Amino acid sequence: LSGTPCASFVVSLPSYRVKNFLPILLQISPVSHRKHTNNNSNKKEDMAAESYDETIASLTKLLEEKAELSSIAAIKIRELTAELKATAEKPFNPNERIRSGFVQFKTEKFEKNPDLYGELAKGQSPKFMVFACSDSRVCPSHILDFQPGEAFVVRNIANMVPPYDKSKYSGAGAAIEYAVLHLKVENIVVIGHSCCGGIKGLMSIPDDGTTASEFIENWVQICNPAKSKVKTETSSLSFSEQCTNCEKEAVNVSIGNLLTYPFVREAVVKKALALKGAHYNFVNGTFELWDLNFNVLPSVTV
Repeated sequence: LSGTPCASFVVSLPSYRVKNFLPILLQISPVSHRKHTNNNSNKKEDMAAESYDETIASLTKLLEEKAELSSIAAIKIRELTAELKATAEKPFNPNERIRSGFVQFKTEKFEKNPDLYGELAKGQSPKFMVFACSDSRVCPSHILDFQPGEAFVVRNIANMVPPYDKSKYSGAGAAIEYAVLHLKVENIVVIGHSCCGGIKGLMSIPDDGTTASEFIENWVQICNPAKSKVKTETSSLSFSEQCTNCEKEAVNVSIGNLLTYPFVREAVVKKALALKGAHYNFVNGTFELWDLNFNVLPSVTV
């Protein structure tokens, strides 16, 4: 994101509607009043690359401009340049990345927040259960600034929630059961996102159902109802636009599937649990949020 940081909230109804769902658009631009203490590893790498380039350029310029440098000094500079290049070209070390990442976490977060981590050592009581995609660009704790203990997170291909079925999808069922019956979460949020490969794969499956993978296509067809709805109602749109619509419709299918779990349905009826859908667009930095509501409310403007 670029430009002057600001904070703004615009809430309005999207153009699409699904029965029994109240979509509320929440566009969020960067917020300037809060500074995070954690360092971004990508920024560090960019800074290191810039520093390296500047150093090489300076040394090269020195060699070109100072022809009178003694041969010994010139040799030392060339050796230093070669050493810097060799260091920059070292292959990626996954073990070192993991080690340095944990050291950063422990020194900057764990050791600086003893009260928080002391409480977490006793147990957890998150307010949210989140279904998010496995896509490396959409970590919910990162984009929503969840702190440890705030969200019980399940991530899978295309952030899908399968329907209640004791013979299949037991991993998802176990997570939902634990979150609702044991952790007593108050909100379940299903977050879709832009440029989702899983949704693109779903939309690309031939009508005859032919599959080319062992697991992926079988999994994403959980949201076939979303694909059918989008294909029927937005046939005039481009494939890319249809995929964007399907990213949101698939979230609604997943919310509907949550209601097939008896304990979820019971908690919703008792108003002990709220179900929410969301869509994160990492291209333009917006976040849409909508609620399940059996009485569709008028649009809200904030």
